[in-house]
Order: sequence, then structure tokens, then C-alpha cells
Amino acid sequence: MILHQWGELGYTETREKMQELHQLAQKDEQNHLILCSHPLLFTIGSAEKNSFNVDVIQSDRGGSITCHSPGQNIYYFCFQVKNPAKFYKKVLTAFEAFFMKYLPEVIYNKDQAGFYIQNRKIASLGFRYSQGVTLHGVALNVDVDLDFHSQVNPCNLKGIVPTSLANEGIHLTQEAVNKEIVHLLEESFDDATV
Repeated sequence: MILHQWGELGYTETREKMQELHQLAQKDEQNHLILCSHPLLFTIGSAEKNSFNVDVIQSDRGGSITCHSPGQNIYYFCFQVKNPAKFYKKVLTAFEAFFMKYLPEVIYNKDQAGFYIQNRKIASLGFRYSQGVTLHGVALNVDVDLDFHSQVNPCNLKGIVPTSLANEGIHLTQEAVNKEIVHLLEESFDDATV
């Protein structure tokens, strides 16, 4: 797994760079993981038809509306995938292991594509598969401005509100979270076959 640490980067620039990396991954047949965060913005999935009371940027990932901001760790995957279900399960295994250690009450809801504590959403997942390589990934709220995030319901789900590790009493730096998640992803993908 090749790591790319891009820091805080605008969404449009990130998407362009991710497309370039996606093309590289098709050629070098390696798994590339991007670590980054975005300034304040909302993105919507390609199938979303609703209008929102905030400015949005159209994305080609799945899912509905997602809020991005500083304090959120984003993991974009340009991984080799023959079996999307197997790939997705490996991603879930890594994040479930992280939450089991720090917030065991977090559960994954496959019907609403994310990780939740009751009605509070702490992480979103949205992938796309193209030419055998994944795009997009996971957004995990580490210590975000929840007032900003609360302008919309996460993924446009009624009764769901955003939360973060910090809001739930887990005070880790973004760097510490990245280190742990990367280690867990390396373990989950150690057989290199997806």
C-alpha cells in the first residue's frame, strides 16, 4: 500500500489529483491510499436529486450529501479491486477495529452507509469502482465544527445528526488517528487480494 499525504486540499484539486492517481494505479497495479482533509464544503453523490439550503459540489461517488471540514480525516482509496464486496468488507474490518478500541458503541449501518452511535453519524463511506480500481472512500469526523456540519442531516437522513470523536470524549490528534487507521488497513489488506 502506497501512502499519499496531501494535507488540507480543496475538493476540486483533490478530485483532479485522485483521477491522476487512479490512472497511475491502473498502470502500476498498486494500492494507493490518500490521506487528506478539505476546507468547509458539502458534496453530493452522483445519484442525488434533492436540493439543499447550502452550496454543494457534485461528486461522482455514491451516497447523498456529505459535509467536509478541517478536523475531518479523509481516506481516499485507489485500490485494485476484482471483488467490490470483498474490498468493502476489508475497509469495514479496519474501521470497525478502530471503533472497537475507542468507541465500542459505534455500529456500521449498511442501509445508511456509515458508522453511527445511535442517531449520531461519525463516519461516511462512498466509493466508486472504475476499470478495476476504486475511487473515493471514507470521511471520519475527528474534531470538526459541528455547528457547520449540522446545517444538513448527514447523508440527508431524517433524525440523524453529526458527531465526532472529540464530541464523544475521544481526544486524539488527526495524525494519531491516521497512524492507527493506516496500520489497521495494512492488516486488513495484508493478503493483497481484493
